[in-house]
Amino acid sequence: MNILIIGGTRFVGRHITGALRAAGHRVTHFNRGLTAPPQGRGRSIPHNDNEVETIHGDRKSDLARSGDRRWDAVIDTSGYTPDIVQRSARYFANLTDRYLFISTISVYDESRTSGPDEDAPLHVLPPGADSSEFNVEYYGALKALCENAVRSTYRHRATILRPGLVAGPYDPTDRFTYWPVRVYAGGNVLAPVSPNEPLQYIDARDLAKFAVHTIERADSGTYNCVTQAGSLHFGDLLETCRRAARSNASVIWADAKFLEEKRVNPWSDLPLWIPDGDPHRGIMSADSSRALVAGLHPRSLSETVRDTLAWARSAGKHFGALTAGLTPERENELLTEYRVPQD
Repeated sequence: MNILIIGGTRFVGRHITGALRAAGHRVTHFNRGLTAPPQGRGRSIPHNDNEVETIHGDRKSDLARSGDRRWDAVIDTSGYTPDIVQRSARYFANLTDRYLFISTISVYDESRTSGPDEDAPLHVLPPGADSSEFNVEYYGALKALCENAVRSTYRHRATILRPGLVAGPYDPTDRFTYWPVRVYAGGNVLAPVSPNEPLQYIDARDLAKFAVHTIERADSGTYNCVTQAGSLHFGDLLETCRRAARSNASVIWADAKFLEEKRVNPWSDLPLWIPDGDPHRGIMSADSSRALVAGLHPRSLSETVRDTLAWARSAGKHFGALTAGLTPERENELLTEYRVPQD
């Protein structure tokens, strides 16, 4: 098959490219060229003029640079506002058999649903909000509108994937990466509330393989792409990190009241954690059964942790130099103030 990927090769696009190439498909990238081609130690995808073609351009204005070539599928990994997505969807409508859009689990309106399946209510952009301007506050609502733009153009030829937090090697956000790197550093590790806190994510490599699988099978529809709801908890994550890192780290579970009083931010200071009562907590219990039946195969937590830690170490990442999570100084300050409850 001949596949066009709209977007970069930094993370999700990188792994989708690798999965497509491993399956024997031809790949062309359309992007602005802001991310250097993968190279050096740990390279996971082939990238040279004979294997992966790149067309440089801005999807806002330069789609014509791809010419009138036909594609078996177009994969859109970088659509964030509906006007831009609609432009590309319409441009390729007669040039491709299928359009696969990478959306997000954050499209769900958590105030109206819990443990959402694909038919649960979605966020709606507030009246007066500009749908052509990306705003992180309206991230879910904008992505939902992007999905609509794809469906209205492709109907039965549209495939929508809604991943949760994406984990694995080459993650530029460091959200999942924070935990194996932090545990590897050892000492007392501040963790949120309880080992029983819910946990959901998707390994980028499993998302990529499922994307290829749906294209090869010409699967239409919408899929939540996350690990099975209720199958994993924070205790599993941190114990797996301890084993992978062969670490002597001790986990200190700080209670919710303390974390709130100290203004420890869920998701950013303590990645993957959404506290009980938070309207967004439902995205940690999304129903992925439709995708699992259709061929999504999440790998083990231990494999994701092991590979993420190995990549992070080879990339020179260390506790205190990550884009997510607590700094060593802030964590030490919180640990000093927190009194571990006595039996």
